[in-house]
Amino acid sequence: MTGTARALAIACALATSGCATQARTPSGDPFVRAYRALRPSVVLLTMKIRSDGKHSGLDDVYGSGVIVASDASGSDILTVEHVVNGARALHATLDERRAVPARIVAVDVKNDLALVRVDVPDRAVARLARGAREIEPGTAIGIAGFPIPDAFSDEHLGVATSVYAGRVSSQRADSLELDLPVIPGESGGPIFDATTGDVVALGESRFDDEKAIGFGIPIDVAKRFLERYGIVVRMAP
Repeated sequence: MTGTARALAIACALATSGCATQARTPSGDPFVRAYRALRPSVVLLTMKIRSDGKHSGLDDVYGSGVIVASDASGSDILTVEHVVNGARALHATLDERRAVPARIVAVDVKNDLALVRVDVPDRAVARLARGAREIEPGTAIGIAGFPIPDAFSDEHLGVATSVYAGRVSSQRADSLELDLPVIPGESGGPIFDATTGDVVALGESRFDDEKAIGFGIPIDVAKRFLERYGIVVRMAP
C-alpha cells in the first residue's frame, strides 16, 4: 500500500469511527438536549407539614418546582400550591446538592399555583412556552422532578432529577391530560416540549384511584399568575 493509499485508509477509518461515535452520543437526541437545557432550573422542595394522622407532630413532605425568574436579588420558583400548603422549614435543593431556605411569596389556591423565593442570585431559568392551548393530543413531552426522594434516599441512591417521557393524551378544561403518571414528589415539576425544552405545564396528580394518568396545569394559567406579581419570565421565540 502506498503512503497516499494508507493515509486515505486511515482517514476513512477515522471518519467512520467519528460517525459511529456521534450516532451513539445521547446529545444527538432532541429529547436529551431539551432536558439538558432545562435541568439546571429544576429544584427539589422539602418541608415539614403538620401530620393529619393519629400521631401528632410533623411529617416530611416533598415536591418539585422550576426556576422561572432570577436576578441579583434572588430567584423565583414556580410550583403547585397543594405541595407547599402549610409548609414549615421550607427548603429548595439546587443542582441536586445545595439545600437553601425558601419562602412562599404568593399563592393561587383556585388554580393550584405557588411562587417560592430563594435568596440565591443569577440562577439558570426555564424557558416558558408561548401557550399550551395549541399543543395537540399526541405531542411528545417530558416531565422532570424528584419522585419519592425519601425512598431513593433510604436506598442510598442519592438525590438526582428524574425525567420521564410521554405524550399529551387530551386537552381538558384548564388541564393537560398525560399518558404518564405524576409520581408523588414530582408534583410542581415542569412538563416540557420534548423537542424544544419549553415548559408547557406543571405536573399534578388528580385521580387517587387511577395513578397511571397524569395532568398538567397549562403554562397559560401559570403565566397569568406570574404576571399578577410582576414576574418577568424567559419566553420561547
